Amino acid sequence: MRLNPKLSAGIAGGIVTLAFSLPSNAQPAASKPATEATKAANAAVQSELPFNDKADFEDAQRGFIARPDTLTIKSDKGAPVWDMEEYKKYIGLDKPAPDTINPSLYRNAQLSTLYGLFKVHDNIYQVRGYDLSNITFIKGKTGWIVFDPLISAEPAKAALDLANEKLGKRPVVGVVYSHSHIDHYGGAHGVVKTEDVKSGKVKVLAPADFTEHAVSENVIAGNVMGRRAVYMYGALLPRNAQGGVNGGLGQTTSTGYSGLILPNQFIKKTGEKVTIDGVTMEFQMTPGTEAPSEMNTYFPAWRAMWMAENTTNTMHNILTLRGAQVRDALKWSSFLDETIRVYGPKTDVKFQSHHWPRWGTENIIDYWKKQRDMYKYMHDQTVNLMNKGYTGEEISEMIQLPPELDKFWPNRGYYGTLRHNSRAIYQRYMGWYDGNPSSLNNLPPEPAAKKYVEYMGGEAAVLQKARADFDKGEYRWVAEAVKHVVFANPQGAEGKNLLADAYEQLGYQAESGPWRSVYLQGAFELRNGVPNVGGVQPANADTIRAMPPEMLFDYLSVRLNGPKAAGKKIGLNLNFSDLKKQYGLDVENAVLHYGPPLKQADATLTMAKATLDAIQNKELSIDDAISKGQLKVDGKRESFTDFMGLLDEFPFWFNISTP
Repeated sequence: MRLNPKLSAGIAGGIVTLAFSLPSNAQPAASKPATEATKAANAAVQSELPFNDKADFEDAQRGFIARPDTLTIKSDKGAPVWDMEEYKKYIGLDKPAPDTINPSLYRNAQLSTLYGLFKVHDNIYQVRGYDLSNITFIKGKTGWIVFDPLISAEPAKAALDLANEKLGKRPVVGVVYSHSHIDHYGGAHGVVKTEDVKSGKVKVLAPADFTEHAVSENVIAGNVMGRRAVYMYGALLPRNAQGGVNGGLGQTTSTGYSGLILPNQFIKKTGEKVTIDGVTMEFQMTPGTEAPSEMNTYFPAWRAMWMAENTTNTMHNILTLRGAQVRDALKWSSFLDETIRVYGPKTDVKFQSHHWPRWGTENIIDYWKKQRDMYKYMHDQTVNLMNKGYTGEEISEMIQLPPELDKFWPNRGYYGTLRHNSRAIYQRYMGWYDGNPSSLNNLPPEPAAKKYVEYMGGEAAVLQKARADFDKGEYRWVAEAVKHVVFANPQGAEGKNLLADAYEQLGYQAESGPWRSVYLQGAFELRNGVPNVGGVQPANADTIRAMPPEMLFDYLSVRLNGPKAAGKKIGLNLNFSDLKKQYGLDVENAVLHYGPPLKQADATLTMAKATLDAIQNKELSIDDAISKGQLKVDGKRESFTDFMGLLDEFPFWFNISTP
């Protein structure tokens, strides 16, 4: 069993870098085969969907130029950061879907493993299958304009090297970030140098408010999002037919160096045009769709439309399973409607940051309409049922796309699903409370579980009934019932193993890559325990350097331990010598506030912002900063020490599938 040594998460935004390991003497428990019920469920999918439609396979291979025979990309230390070879062992165009994989998800994986360099249109090329996202190379008069340089630098550099080798070597003269999620900017260091961007030699374009959202989205809640991302992306899962198969948007996430090279030009309105190296680009702003800061790009000379991540060949997330703010399905649909009206008749090819392109004006407009109507339908019908008094859980069980949308391959739920998206729309309007008085102040899971098990006749009785239901293939109910056994008695091996077995079969049946990963990760931790080595870095060094002081203070505020801070009053002034800015930090009533300098402070700290960055990045301790003269403390040194002692370090490996 091969375990991924690292995970770059935050695919729906932000940056999380995770290293982990199991105890050295641990041997992961073996996976189990598909049951007859799972085989039957997956066989039914094979008969329900139009697998004879091979258009996607033709599009995914159209314009193919070259690929290396093997694709394993390594860091400068020799560690694999991207390895397509591990998937080839059990995924291929000539291999049928194993009975432990939903055939529809397997089809998506087959398409996603078609890696290499492709010609999309005149002067437009993509390297696909080098990361979760695509990297696009636009040929200018003298150089390349790079769109969305992947998650990490090593795959981005390998893709650039492939393009230069096969198409002729060219310098990178421009970079465009389509939006504020890491798989669209994290690998920029692999294609350009920071100093060339700062000097203006290389233009880096991004939509308005990009930097704020790229930096902030995962910082405040980065720890919990990172832990849940382990589930969503299956970080610990083996690469085989019983483990990781596909991430929905691509195979998985690369694990190299992810950074942030700040843009030097921002696009602010739809219709704005920019010309770089003879290539004219027109932008459509789409804030609040798939990302809070996002834009599409139209190339009028080639009648080509870059759709960022606003349309891909899957239903996207309205709420990502790792956690985020709920997206606006109605706004998403309205921007796609604008795309159709403004750009539809003059588009011959559309391409985007995930999956493969589509050609032909009528074909593209039909695709856009069905993607638009998918988001509009799920919004309108969720709100329709909500207004009839149904709850989010009930709506998720009732709502179905009409056949013309449901059987359309690009609308299938490989990443988002109709079930969890409808709940997200309910949440956006109604919040967590379903209106039932019993839900207003219900017991938390652990004490509730003990009462449930007591009421159901005890653990042995529950497990006896659950095993019978498992044999009937009623895995959803077994998962619902046996989770109470596990939360009532987390030491009980029998309950944990049965719950793991149910999760496993649900994973094997899942069409969504993230759903499969969540179920199988849950089974993994029930059988093997929760790892305890490694942790989360909510933002990497580049991101921390890009954080303004206000954003840092917001993060310190949520790290303040309220009970510890009760009754304490601490006032600190911070003087950033390089920024020529001063701030006051005030702890009172167990809350941290920041603002202008305090008239009366316990201590004044003078340092460069870079010094604070180094402390945050654990490159410099406070004592060393003082001894080296990089930090000066005037006043009560102990007040600063007291303040730092009130800040929590968040534990990363908290329990999820067990209490």
